[in-house]
Amino acid sequence: MMGSETGKVVEEVSGWLRVFDDGTVDRSWTGPPEARFLVDSVRLCLPTTSPATALRPMTYPALVTPRQGRPWGCRGGGHRAGKLPVLLHFHGGRFCISQATWLMYHQFYSRVASSIPAIVAPFLSLVSENRLPAALDACYDALLWLRELAVSSREDGTSTAGSALWESADFSHVFLVGDSSGGNLVHAVAARAREAGEGFWLPLRVAGGIPIHSGFVRSSRSKSELERVPDPFLSLDMLDKFLAFALPEGSSKDHAITSPMGEAAAPMAGLRLPPFLVFVAAGDLIRGTNLEYCESMKRAGKDGKVFMSQGVGPSYLNKMAVDMDPTTGKRCQELILAIKDFAD
Repeated sequence: MMGSETGKVVEEVSGWLRVFDDGTVDRSWTGPPEARFLVDSVRLCLPTTSPATALRPMTYPALVTPRQGRPWGCRGGGHRAGKLPVLLHFHGGRFCISQATWLMYHQFYSRVASSIPAIVAPFLSLVSENRLPAALDACYDALLWLRELAVSSREDGTSTAGSALWESADFSHVFLVGDSSGGNLVHAVAARAREAGEGFWLPLRVAGGIPIHSGFVRSSRSKSELERVPDPFLSLDMLDKFLAFALPEGSSKDHAITSPMGEAAAPMAGLRLPPFLVFVAAGDLIRGTNLEYCESMKRAGKDGKVFMSQGVGPSYLNKMAVDMDPTTGKRCQELILAIKDFAD
């Protein structure tokens, strides 16, 4: 949402976001011009990449599928012949910024969709205008939407979306994927979904969760926050400002969504979670609290695997970094291959 031309800026995250006194938010990029292309919108159907099908615009903006002409085939890991797993992706951006149409995301979706292969369904709910738990509620609704498609597909053999794409979906293999704050939402949505009981979701089944360098934090600074060299794309000041916009009024970073391993959250041992594959970037500003989350999962006896990406920070999925730095490109490919193995 854009602020009025005469409005006064009352808060700002440099380069990313401005909040006006009338409550409107301007997310126009104001950072270095040479980085603008990463956050500019691209067409989600390009002849040289994976095609996309628009469904329910403004709410569920796009689906990225394997390259046209690629045979569906019979996949391993128990997938039904001719069917593709579904990856429901929750965006990062500290709950406040990013879009499915950003180039940095689209190139990642395309690579994942073609490598696995899978249907990638990006979903995003921005706060600032609506504080947490609004983003959690919206992401949970996105999962309910997939359930509606699964039920309609079972009942009449076709999807309510009227798309051959969804007729190729294996709804018994739905994976929740999220980077940065999206990783927080993977945990929260998976926990809420299991509360409803597996019978409620049939024929859909949440087969796993994949948090990628999640936005897990706590009120007190972790060792990695105190020692990390400042990052122009994510400083401690930026992190704190974004979370001040996102968290409910009066809440601290110890909130259950931002700190699911903390005392304010439901005990990890009592959660019914699917298997998790947790990615941690060794150069992440909040690597320490990500590892605390992994340790909490381990102590609670949860089915989880930690994948540490060495030599990179949390933004190593973006196209510019992947194209320009061989190490970053290698780590991104390793991440995609790990997701492929997990989804199988």
